[in-house]
Amino acid sequence: MPVVGAVTEHVFESKRHKTFYLASGPEDGPLLVFAHGWPELSISWRHQLPCFGALGFRAIAPDMRGYGRSSAPSTHDAYGMEPIVADMIELIDHLGEERAVWIGHDLGGPVVWSLAAHHPERCAGVAGLCAPYGMFLNGLDAMVELVDRAVYPHDTYPKGQWDYMFHYQESFASAIQEMEVNPYNTLVALFRAGGPAAKGQPAVTASIRRNGGWFPGMHGAPEMPLDERVLSETDARTYATSLEKNGFFGPGSYYMNFDANAEYTGRALNKGRLDLPTLFVHAAYDYVCDTLTSKQAETMRALCTNLEEATISSGHWMAQERPVALNGILTSWLARAVPDHWPGQD
Repeated sequence: MPVVGAVTEHVFESKRHKTFYLASGPEDGPLLVFAHGWPELSISWRHQLPCFGALGFRAIAPDMRGYGRSSAPSTHDAYGMEPIVADMIELIDHLGEERAVWIGHDLGGPVVWSLAAHHPERCAGVAGLCAPYGMFLNGLDAMVELVDRAVYPHDTYPKGQWDYMFHYQESFASAIQEMEVNPYNTLVALFRAGGPAAKGQPAVTASIRRNGGWFPGMHGAPEMPLDERVLSETDARTYATSLEKNGFFGPGSYYMNFDANAEYTGRALNKGRLDLPTLFVHAAYDYVCDTLTSKQAETMRALCTNLEEATISSGHWMAQERPVALNGILTSWLARAVPDHWPGQD
């Protein structure tokens, strides 16, 4: 008899792409698909998969294109939203499912939002964490227009917190090289819990070009103590091993497709309006994706007619930092907003 909440490994390969994914729950359970962001893996959802599997959902988390044991193409254009959405559609076709509830964090957010906008018939609902609908999908200039100039004065921080994305555009090779010097140190430096102390202060991402990189004057990321509020040592080593194998080309290439993504967004159905159940979860202490005090969530609110919002007192890595709070929010929303997708329902 299967162990309730057990997580298993799987691989699906089509003619165009290979997807590794983790799964939990009965194979005939209502499908939830969790899409991770930069620079993560399917294990980013290690606290969610067994929880929702035990509830009777079929909970799936793929290694996204360019990560882990999934395909890692060698050209930037392979990392636009359109081919990545196609990966996700192929995956649920392989699973024999017409619809799923899609949950995305960080750059996984634009993936699930795009999927809902272009293929609403494949979505029972969609949830985004940290990255609201519209952000990342309408081009870099549109993102800069939403910068909070009270925190990022134009003369000092012309691109606001999105300066690091322009660094990829202008100096891609060096942008990924400093990450690749020591992937373990990079992951430990990035995966930190959030807190209120940094509120109202410019994020480090706003000065990347001026400083000459993420870790100026250093040979890669410095050694730092592991923040066990977010990662265990085993988790950190798993992330690092994957990035040592694949490098940061694929993850970094997600930042090289803003024009293509904006063109794809322009072809969305219904002018991008989403009428299906939608959820957005704000991270109170995420000061790059600052969705509580800036205008970043305005496009989402204008385009989503069935939107719920919730807030978690966490930094950017909320699924790993505050998993119980997130699981509670997702469970409540699924039960109320998407009742026909609850286990045991016809």
